[in-house]
Amino acid sequence: MRHQDQLKYGTVTTLDEPVIDTIMRDLNQVRDKLKVVLLPLGKESQDSVLQKLRDWDLWGPLLVCLLLSTILSITAPGESGSLVFAAVFVIVWFGAAAVTLNAQLLGGTISFFQSVCILGYCIFPLTLSAVACLVMSFIYKNILIKSIFVAIGFLWSTRASVVFMIQVIKEERRTLAVYPVFFFYTFIGWMILLQ
Repeated sequence: MRHQDQLKYGTVTTLDEPVIDTIMRDLNQVRDKLKVVLLPLGKESQDSVLQKLRDWDLWGPLLVCLLLSTILSITAPGESGSLVFAAVFVIVWFGAAAVTLNAQLLGGTISFFQSVCILGYCIFPLTLSAVACLVMSFIYKNILIKSIFVAIGFLWSTRASVVFMIQVIKEERRTLAVYPVFFFYTFIGWMILLQ
C-alpha cells in the first residue's frame, strides 16, 4: 500500500513514513503551537486553540528549555555555565511538574502531559526575552532595559498560560491554579534578569 493510500485510509503510523516526514511534521506542530502561545486566542477560536494543545508533545517544550538553558549558561560567570544549564533545565521541568500537579489536585480537566506541554511552550516569550537581553548586553548594558524585556516576557508568558489554564479549571479554583503559574514564571524571569 502506498504512503498516500495509508494516509487516506488512516492506517499510517510513523513507522511507515520516511524519517524526514516525521521530523518535518513534528517541527511544523511545534511551530504551530509556538504561534498559538505568541498569539493566544488571536484569530482562531478558543476551541481550535485548545484542540491544538490537547494534542500534546514534549519536543517543543524541550527545545524551548534547551534554548533558554543554553542562553543562560553562555552568560554565566566563570566556570559555572554547566551548573547554570543544569539548574535552569531542572527548575523548568520540576516547576512545570509542580504547577501541573497543583492543577490536577484542583480538579483540572487536563492531563499531566498536556499541562506540562502548555507550560513548556509558554516559556517561549521568556526565552525571547533572554535572547533580547543577551543581544542588548553586547550593545548597551543597562539593568532597566533588561528589566523591561524580562517584564514583557513575563507578562506574555503568564498571560498565555492563564488563557489556557482558566479553560480547564473550575471558576472558583482558578486563583489557586494561577498563583503557582505566576511564581513559576517569576522565578524564571528572575533567573533571566540575573544573567
